[in-house]
Amino acid sequence: MAIHKQVLAMILAGGEGKRLFPLTLDRAKPAVPFGGKYRIIDFVLNNFANSGIYQVKILTQFKSDSLNRHIARTWPMGPFFGHYTDLVPAQMRIDKEWYLGTADAIYQNLNLIYDDMPDIVCVFGGDHIYRMDVSQMVATHREKNADVTIAAIPVPVERAREFGVIEVDEDFRIIAWQEKPKNPKEMPGRPGFSLCSMGNYIFQREALIEETERDAADTSSKHDFGHNVIPHMIKSGRAVYAYDFYTNEIPGVTSEEEQGYWRDVGDIDSYWEAHMDLVNVSPVFNLYNGEWPIRTHSYQAPPAKFVFDEDQRRGTATDSLVSDGCIISGGRLHRCVLSPHVRINSFSHIEDSILMHGVNVGRYAVIKKAIIDKGVEIPPNTQIGVDTEEDKARGFTVSPGGVTVVAKGTVLSTSSQRPASIGI
Repeated sequence: MAIHKQVLAMILAGGEGKRLFPLTLDRAKPAVPFGGKYRIIDFVLNNFANSGIYQVKILTQFKSDSLNRHIARTWPMGPFFGHYTDLVPAQMRIDKEWYLGTADAIYQNLNLIYDDMPDIVCVFGGDHIYRMDVSQMVATHREKNADVTIAAIPVPVERAREFGVIEVDEDFRIIAWQEKPKNPKEMPGRPGFSLCSMGNYIFQREALIEETERDAADTSSKHDFGHNVIPHMIKSGRAVYAYDFYTNEIPGVTSEEEQGYWRDVGDIDSYWEAHMDLVNVSPVFNLYNGEWPIRTHSYQAPPAKFVFDEDQRRGTATDSLVSDGCIISGGRLHRCVLSPHVRINSFSHIEDSILMHGVNVGRYAVIKKAIIDKGVEIPPNTQIGVDTEEDKARGFTVSPGGVTVVAKGTVLSTSSQRPASIGI
């Protein structure tokens, strides 16, 4: 693909991720592991790299240490050709405030735009799971001669309250905007769905500079693109267009289900659901598409190993993703995603669960519909996700959808163990 030398990517990766707590207890949301071996931010970075856009600035803020390490070790670019993936911490160049909102994050880093003077600036979030050829959206932006183009996707009305809801004319120019409305407007001809912003914007350079400077001077503003900047641009007559994400064509994507796949993994339930999309026989989101690869850090670990083949003691995994360095030692997995170096000991049974780096599951443990964070030791005979009320009493987080989360650093006492006698 052609390298877009006049396109600068600025990825907003500084959010606290409060709705993903406790997975964000120690890390920024874009650094949360996903799909066994990846981090959430890998998906947007791969989209830019696969689209031939190699000038990338990552704006960080809260709890960014693990994110910084991951980017430094995983995403070197070729400076000889003018390529880079630069980490930009909050520098308080303008005043003593942290970023007050998404627009303020760009305003406080306008020096980066002045340094490179690109024609086009892509302002994308760093916390969604999807494939996208950004060059196709850039082409549409140029064709429309837009001041800003916003990636858009239909979302069920009951979930649209979490997004910017868009109304467009026949040319896909945005004529109305509702930011996280209580009663989202439905799409004409598609009842039950609203057209929503994906939080990915492509700006003409001058329009972005002018609008963020104007917004910064407005003391009543929340300094947010969705709440303030985009609605003002629409009202003032700027050329604001939506980009139909479903028209984006990705090599190797052949199923209608995967066409237009995009997940905001902003809370525990959506994060868990997106993982379950990976483990189907025909996955809704296919990590094995070699024509649009998802790159990440290469772990120095041996292959996964499955041992013991005895009655009641057989190392097996069905409909699951098992990363390098894992040992399935006489335990059973079904619809699970394991990060590297997980150990599953004999007679244990885990289903519909996500186990992160270095988790050790003791003998006869039972885990259902759970997320176990990095390094947690699960004692023998422990049950997690079997009785949600008991899980809450033990201090675990239980989502509205019934997903039990055991946080990083949790020490499970042997007093919470119970005999594994639930007949699975």
